[in-house]
Amino acid sequence: MKVLLAGASGMIGQRLKIQLTTDGHEFRSLTRSPGSDYLWNAQPGSVPADALDWADAVISLNGVSLTHLPWTKAYRKQIRDSRVEATTALAQAIAASHNPPTVWVSGSAVGVYGDCGTMDVDESHPAGRSFLAQVVRDWEGATAPARDVTRVVLARTGIVLGKDGALKPLALATRFGLGSKVGSGNQWWPWICLDDEARAIVFSLVRPELEGPVNLVGPTPATSEAICGELAHAMHRPYLFRLPSSLIRTVMSGADELLLNSQKVHPAHLLDTGFTFTYRTAEEAVDALWG
Repeated sequence: MKVLLAGASGMIGQRLKIQLTTDGHEFRSLTRSPGSDYLWNAQPGSVPADALDWADAVISLNGVSLTHLPWTKAYRKQIRDSRVEATTALAQAIAASHNPPTVWVSGSAVGVYGDCGTMDVDESHPAGRSFLAQVVRDWEGATAPARDVTRVVLARTGIVLGKDGALKPLALATRFGLGSKVGSGNQWWPWICLDDEARAIVFSLVRPELEGPVNLVGPTPATSEAICGELAHAMHRPYLFRLPSSLIRTVMSGADELLLNSQKVHPAHLLDTGFTFTYRTAEEAVDALWG
């Protein structure tokens, strides 16, 4: 397939490019940077018509980082707008195209579910009421104009385990002997390894039965204590401390839901369509990365 990539300059995007090449697909980039295949400013009306004429498929991973702190009022607006405006631009362009792509995999997040405690969650679970849940609802809703002309997959991604991913600060602290339990340690973290994230996105391109929300998480749920404890074990470092929930809420200035929300999410649609995971447990993934 000929795949147009938007917002794919980060960790997931770089691994995705390798996966697309490995699987025999051709890709071109849609970015703000001069010298790229196609230029846009991520605003409505800026998607080049010839980019969509060329593409059989689109993958978009737009959005500023959630790990940037603090989440000030201005940065919260950036978190929302960087996702919603770029997605709106693509949706409108696809809807108006004379030759629309057959599939669009649009980035999304399991943050849509909010704090679910110990409840088992699949794609049918309703949206939560947190800040991130509302952002994701708006983000996914922005794809609506394209749904009549192309198959839209909403790739609800969890915590991606990679050397430069969300666990990088915890890995750095652990390396210096400061491995810590996060909050109670009992909250469920919806993890997925970087390789499986990229593979699942490419898998979604070629499986026509995948449409709408698809949870991109590992097949075996894990608590934050299991992940952080295995991180210390894999790095042969102590695991002696605890970061109290109150301290996390104070330091993270509203972004604490990233670490303290509990989301026992299952990849029901991926499993139903025969996707096979490289790592079936978070412990296996952590050990492969940091062991």
